[in-house]
Amino acid sequence: MITINSFLHREVLSDIIRRWMYDEARPSDADLITRLVHFNHAFVSRYLDLFAQRIFGGLHPGGLTSRPVQIKGDLKDALVQDPPRRNERIDELIREYHLNPGRFYPETPFHGTIYFAGAGRNGSVAYVGSSRIKRYRRLAEKSARRIIDRIFDQIKRHADKLADERARLRGIPRESLLTAPADMTEEFLIAENRLLNDLLEKKPISGAGEILAINDVAGVKVVLERTEESKLIELLGRFPDCAVVEEERHSGRYNATNLLIRFRPPPEEILARPLEGGILPIMQERGFAPADVNRSFAEFVRSGEEDVLLEVIFSDYQEMLESEIGRCMHEDRIIEQRLCQQYRGPLARNIQYLLEYLFVFPTSNRRELGELPIKIWNRYLPDYFDEILKQLFRIPPDIFLK
Repeated sequence: MITINSFLHREVLSDIIRRWMYDEARPSDADLITRLVHFNHAFVSRYLDLFAQRIFGGLHPGGLTSRPVQIKGDLKDALVQDPPRRNERIDELIREYHLNPGRFYPETPFHGTIYFAGAGRNGSVAYVGSSRIKRYRRLAEKSARRIIDRIFDQIKRHADKLADERARLRGIPRESLLTAPADMTEEFLIAENRLLNDLLEKKPISGAGEILAINDVAGVKVVLERTEESKLIELLGRFPDCAVVEEERHSGRYNATNLLIRFRPPPEEILARPLEGGILPIMQERGFAPADVNRSFAEFVRSGEEDVLLEVIFSDYQEMLESEIGRCMHEDRIIEQRLCQQYRGPLARNIQYLLEYLFVFPTSNRRELGELPIKIWNRYLPDYFDEILKQLFRIPPDIFLK
């Protein structure tokens, strides 16, 4: 099942996801999922800041500043403000962005920090990169997509068995079987219903025991010209508490290098500051005094796994521009992923709704979980999920219905 390797207590979270898919929630899950979501968010925020400061401080020892941002427009504005180099394509991208910034998804929510170093031209600081934590809606969406892809493979195998049986009854090889589109659809629906019945009867899904890993909840993007790429690898090699696990180079429409990093966050440094901000009121609404919240957080961190995985992406300035306002804009790629998902039937939607509910529930003031409002073997319209969210946050029904 889904394992989020940037988090602590990831096996506990994976077990909750598995149980909720089978409608086996427990009353204790309300408190457990609240701790897992909020404490992990605080934990990731702190270790990511430590890691990013090391990376950018090591690459730019002359001075480093940073500021938090909550929408992508702030990051894109910073990226185009003082280009470190110019050419025809860079000028074209920046000109198009300034002409109509609203076409570049500036209001996209973004939980991150942008970093600046040294003095750029005209005495300004130069943008050198960013760090970000994947938002829970995106995390739920990606988790659901991994599960859906696995279930889709299972449905296809069921449908293939039906086609094999038809070929056997006709006494012909499978590859000689001509199947009308209507028959293919019917076989797929039969296979889908069989899987839904298996879920309803709590039968294990074939391959469900295989770990589906998500490694990029925490990420850092670095602007690095190609002649300087070796500096980052050398810098990472000097850190005793991290190691490069995987390197993947992308070329074509999207040109960048992804590094998967195993990092051992220092627990006592993470816990040096007490929790503050929005997390305290949320936990207090669930019966925790501020001192209890910090004691619980300390226990959460000290009893968790020793290491986490995070992602580092680096590319030169022009390719970073392309990924934010150009040919491979991140938001366009997200939309493309959604449109290209192979299976988008009721089961797929239900899994995404369920995981969104799992990650959203801790942000509400509900203290008791009750019965899960989504059974993945049932059928719902999107309107139903809208109403679930309204009820979760105690938003009154549509006033026009009164």
